[in-house]
Amino acid sequence: MTDTTTTPDTAAITATIDTYFAMLNEPDGARRAELAGQAWDPNGVYVDPLGRHEGPDAIAQMVGAVQQQYPGHRFARTSGIDTHHKVVRFSWDFAAGDGAVAVAGIDVGTLAADDRLTGIAGFFGPLPED
Repeated sequence: MTDTTTTPDTAAITATIDTYFAMLNEPDGARRAELAGQAWDPNGVYVDPLGRHEGPDAIAQMVGAVQQQYPGHRFARTSGIDTHHKVVRFSWDFAAGDGAVAVAGIDVGTLAADDRLTGIAGFFGPLPED
């Protein structure tokens, strides 16, 4: 019997992560909420050092607040997507229009059976030294 959890649907997962980044950068609140619903499972949870947000609507609202605090900044994926067993990881940065990076980090997430996000733990900055 084949363990399909070790054979990821990379096209579907890439589409989910691309939609996640589109949501992170969408200035229109209604469109951002729509993208959040496409990328996130209804019970999805996003956590980072600054907070915890449950469900696509709360996640989309948090993103809107970040956009208001940092006008002109955009998120960009800075690595490929590493995945196995419905777990993903990728690096990103958050930069101003002139390219100055405000923060960079890594996200580690979990995926539902339909490849929507069920969780992301965001980490800011480089990994700590020993």
